[in-house]
Amino acid sequence: MKHKRGFNPLERMAAHRKALHRNMVTSLFRYERIRTTKAKALEIRRSAEKLITRAKIDSVHNRRIVSSRLFDEGIVAKLFTDIAPRMRERPGGYTRILKLGERAGDAAEIVILELVDYKLDTGDTADKQAKKAAKKEQKKGETV
Repeated sequence: MKHKRGFNPLERMAAHRKALHRNMVTSLFRYERIRTTKAKALEIRRSAEKLITRAKIDSVHNRRIVSSRLFDEGIVAKLFTDIAPRMRERPGGYTRILKLGERAGDAAEIVILELVDYKLDTGDTADKQAKKAAKKEQKKGETV
């Protein structure tokens, strides 16, 4: 049973665990999608969702609390100006976990932790081909 277990310590000392949380939450906000183990993702999700909820109200107090938990001031600014406004209407559940399978070395379950409004850049093949053809024509015109 899991009674009276507040969080998963991830077999790390307190300072290491705090640094891990700060690093991974910063990376999640920077890239909006990270690949990690399931146990870490479940813990990072808790921290990230609390910070996004805090960032929905832009005040000096909230900025100081969030910046005390993140390393990069640029990421704090991105959280308040870009990520939180996108989540304004959403009452919670800002992240999703997608299962990838097991890691080959130790069979740890690997997942993708991403923000729910993350758009995967699929890249239109028609646009790429048109750009490539235009570039080829431009280069051909220069050599003549």
